[in-house]
Amino acid sequence: MEFRIVGSHQKPEQRRIMHSLIFPFFIVMLMFSTQVFSSLENWNLNFLGVRPRTIDGLRGILLSPFVHSGWKHLFSNITAFMVLSVTFFYFYREIAYKVFVLIYLMSGILLWCGGREAWHIGASGLIYGLASFLFISGVIRKHIPLMAVSLIVVFLYGSLFWGMLPLSYEMELSWEGHLWGFVAGFINALMFRHEGPQRPPEPFVDDEDENESGVVAEEEERE
Repeated sequence: MEFRIVGSHQKPEQRRIMHSLIFPFFIVMLMFSTQVFSSLENWNLNFLGVRPRTIDGLRGILLSPFVHSGWKHLFSNITAFMVLSVTFFYFYREIAYKVFVLIYLMSGILLWCGGREAWHIGASGLIYGLASFLFISGVIRKHIPLMAVSLIVVFLYGSLFWGMLPLSYEMELSWEGHLWGFVAGFINALMFRHEGPQRPPEPFVDDEDENESGVVAEEEERE
């Protein structure tokens, strides 16, 4: 006697989509939960952010992406993070986890080394890192689907460029976090340019060569 579960097998494309959703959703839930507890208990969690060149600020390298100044700050980051991270895990699934961890750590470490003396909180650095990786990686790989992703990133988030500049009316924002996040994504795009999805190799024999070889073969058969 055999027991079978009907309809338990997912198609490869469905599994790929589900896989690209799970980890980003988990990160978003951690961000959301942190904000819920902060609001309910009226906690100020800024001390969990990055404070450059201080011992206390080191913990922010790991914790700052989960801390936000309010619901508006959180939702603006969650939207961009979900779009970019799901795209990232979908197209770069072979290297996604190690690249994500490196961007996460590098953006925080660089900010700790090169930011203003203030508490830097939020997931913006991680968002800039993912946007930078998707754009740069698509360009240097010269693979049409990935180049299309680059164009989409520019179309949707091209305005992020201004967030990396120390503009006077945005000095309350951590433009350094944005800048170093972008740098982290750029570095990883170069480091892993030979790993993950690649441009398909061009065929060794083109149509003209095939035609010439066909003519030679016919002549040899006649002889």
